Amino acid sequence: MFMDPDRLPWVQKMIIAGTPEARKEALDKLLPMQYSDFYAMFKALGDKPLTVRLLDPPLHEFLPDKESLIAEVATLKAQGKDAKEKEELLHVVEGLSESNPMMGLRGCRLGLTYPEINEMQVRAIFEACCDLKKEGHNVQPWVMIPLIGHVNELKVAKEILVRVAKEVMAEKGVEVEYKFGTMIEIPRAALTADEIAEYAEFFSFGTNDLTQMTFGYSRDDAEGKFLNRYVEQKILPSNPFATLDTKGVGQLIEMSMEKGKKVNSKLVGGVCGEHGGDPDSVKFCNKIGLDYVSCSPFRIPQARLAAAQAVVEQA
Repeated sequence: MFMDPDRLPWVQKMIIAGTPEARKEALDKLLPMQYSDFYAMFKALGDKPLTVRLLDPPLHEFLPDKESLIAEVATLKAQGKDAKEKEELLHVVEGLSESNPMMGLRGCRLGLTYPEINEMQVRAIFEACCDLKKEGHNVQPWVMIPLIGHVNELKVAKEILVRVAKEVMAEKGVEVEYKFGTMIEIPRAALTADEIAEYAEFFSFGTNDLTQMTFGYSRDDAEGKFLNRYVEQKILPSNPFATLDTKGVGQLIEMSMEKGKKVNSKLVGGVCGEHGGDPDSVKFCNKIGLDYVSCSPFRIPQARLAAAQAVVEQA
């Protein structure tokens, strides 16, 4: 949605904006684009619930590469050309640069630092849903706040976004049934699931990041350097990014749902990530009582078959 060539310049303007007013100008351009995305998706799904994960990646992913910018600035200066615009962009990129971006300013932290970004997305979601409801579609938006580590992150973010949802429904004169939930990717969130369940109506376990955080492995580095050897030498029974580690990561998921359901008996739980298409992982999810798995489109047939087999085996 954000890397589209027509949109990326506005995303970049949003990021480099020095004031909330300047950021709002860029967001006002992105709002109708997001509206059209959500309108099409919710219309296609009809009365099925659609979970939307709010903007999650680090902002630097939408900006030019730092080394390339340094080279551009140096080239422009050597040619005696004006490099001011590129220098300003380089300054922003350097300011957003992080030692460990996947554990830095992303997920809910991004939405709490720049709340207007998530507010725009939620407005687009509910404007689209309200319009579709008027057209006779019984849409069900589930809004997911990612990367929660502490209950207060969810509490504060949800308060802001529920206000926006109510504003839109009041403006449109339509009530839409909705849920707010969170993506549990950090062990601390799993350990404090009972607190988080007071504000979440569903848990989506981001098992890729949860595996990274639990093992202390960087997936990108581990798979290219030592993980294959670990599996070959039987140090690990399998690649934990391919098949869910049921004893460690799986235990966190199971415990989270148990703690969460004691607070909210209607809590919905599922897995989001490539584990959702792995047959052994799907069977484990069924065993511990999760409601759904989510995976890449090409793995859906395999996931459905594994889910059916899990039910048959359990019976």
